[in-house]
Amino acid sequence: MTTRRSFLQKVSYAGAAAFLSPSVIATALAQSSKISKIGIGLFTLREQLTADVKTTIEQVAKIGYQQVETYFGYPGKYEVKGFWGLEAKDFNALLKANGLSSPSGHYNVTEFLSSGDDKVLKSHIETASTVNQQYFVIPALPTDIRANGTLDDYKRMAAKFNQAAELCQKAGLKLAYHNHNFEFKDQGSGVTGYQTLLNETDPKLVGFELDIFWAVNAGLNPVDMFKKNPGRYKMFHVKDMDKTDKAVFVEVGSGRIDFKSIFAESKLAGVDYIFTEQDIIKKEPYESIAESYNYIRKNLL
Repeated sequence: MTTRRSFLQKVSYAGAAAFLSPSVIATALAQSSKISKIGIGLFTLREQLTADVKTTIEQVAKIGYQQVETYFGYPGKYEVKGFWGLEAKDFNALLKANGLSSPSGHYNVTEFLSSGDDKVLKSHIETASTVNQQYFVIPALPTDIRANGTLDDYKRMAAKFNQAAELCQKAGLKLAYHNHNFEFKDQGSGVTGYQTLLNETDPKLVGFELDIFWAVNAGLNPVDMFKKNPGRYKMFHVKDMDKTDKAVFVEVGSGRIDFKSIFAESKLAGVDYIFTEQDIIKKEPYESIAESYNYIRKNLL
C-alpha cells in the first residue's frame, strides 16, 4: 500500500531524476551501496574452524556476517584443495547453506615467489574458483624478504605478482596483496618496499588489500595512502589497535584507529569488500567478533 511518505519520496526521486542523466543516477546508486556487506577474515577463528568447521560457520552467519575470507588450507600443507577437512565444493555448499559467500581468499604461494614453480599456485587458483571467489590474495612475502628485503627484491616480487595475476585473470580472478608492517620500512630516500610494489605492478591486474592495523602500526595514515594511489585498495582488513600499546589487537571500535575518516574515503580507495580480523582475541571469540560486527554496522556503513 502506498503511504503519504512513500508517495512523497517517489515524487522527490522522480523530480531529481528529471534533472539527472541515467548514467549519473546509476553511478550515484552504485557509490551509495559500494560497501554494503560485512565480512570476516576466517583466520580470526582458526582454532574454532579446526575444531568444528560447520558450527563455526553457522555461528558467523548467526552474528550477521554475510561474507568470509578464507586462508590457505592447513598450516604447512600448501597443496590442499579444501578447507578444514571439507573439499572446496563442500565448503562452498556449507557457506551457501548459511547464506554466506566468500569473495576473497588468502593463499600461500611462497614456492612460486621464491622459485617460480607455479604448480601450487595453479592448484590454489583452482580452489579459489571452486569457492566462487573473486580475489586471490597473496598474504605475505617469503621470510627472507620480510626480514631483509631490498628494493630489488621488491621489484622481483612485483614482477611475480604480475605473472600470478595473469594466471588469475585466465580463471576469472583478480590478484591482491595483503600487507603487514615490514613493507613500509624506509629503504633509502623515503622509498619503501610497499611503494615499489604499487609502482611496479600493473594496476589493471594487481590490487591491494589494506590491513589497516599494520599500516597504522607502521606510522602511516591510510587516507594519505588513498590520495597517493587512488583506486588501488580493493579490500580492507578492519582491525583495531589498543589505545596504549600499538602491538595489541582489540575489537573494532574499542581502540585508537579512526575508522570513520578511513571509511569516508572508501570510494577514493577503490574498496570492494571489507573483512574484520583480529589476530589475537582475549575474550570469548564469538563475543569478540560480534562486537566488531556491530560497531561496523552501526557506525561505518
